[in-house]
Amino acid sequence: MNTVLTTLAAAGPLAAGWSAHTMWFRRRLHTARRDPLTGLRTRDGFTRRATALLKSPQAVVVLADVDRFKQINDTHGHAAGDALLKATADRLAHYVGRHGVAGRLGGDEFAAVVIDNHGTAADLLAVLHGVLARPADGLDPAVHTTVSLGWVRAADHPGEDLSGLLRRADEAMYAAKQGRAGVRRAGLGRLFATWSGRRAGRRGAGADSAPGVAA
Repeated sequence: MNTVLTTLAAAGPLAAGWSAHTMWFRRRLHTARRDPLTGLRTRDGFTRRATALLKSPQAVVVLADVDRFKQINDTHGHAAGDALLKATADRLAHYVGRHGVAGRLGGDEFAAVVIDNHGTAADLLAVLHGVLARPADGLDPAVHTTVSLGWVRAADHPGEDLSGLLRRADEAMYAAKQGRAGVRRAGLGRLFATWSGRRAGRRGAGADSAPGVAA
């Protein structure tokens, strides 16, 4: 009996140490999947959660891009640009809620997957577009821009994975940006813009977006 007690006593510190190490590792993993500026999930963390959400037939994939972001950085400084990104991320995360996921894919580009149980995605995204266009708290009102949104309903393209749906949302978003529409849904037939066209447009002088909605 004494031997058993001695063994358990000796194993106690080891178990406690392993538990602490496990908790530390989980915290590091969580941190690695969070963008340090905005607190949103990074591309890897977003992909994991978004892929799981796409199992729902009500899933909607959204892509958002801050208009004139480079111009704001150049004119008002990187601190203003960072504050604008943080405000955009906070508002997007609030809209998505705990049943969806939002992530920062890089630079001024954000993505989200929401579960549209009531079929009102178009209306809700129109509201979100208006919210994202509001000036950020604490910033000079001159630091003002809009956010172009593109979205696609997963059920419209059965069998497509997250990468394909993001590409469609990206093309719709670029069409919204070029057409100054604000929000655009990916078409069920021919899409409004091609991937190569979007990248070519980004290399040129990008067009500014004005508030508005096109479905």
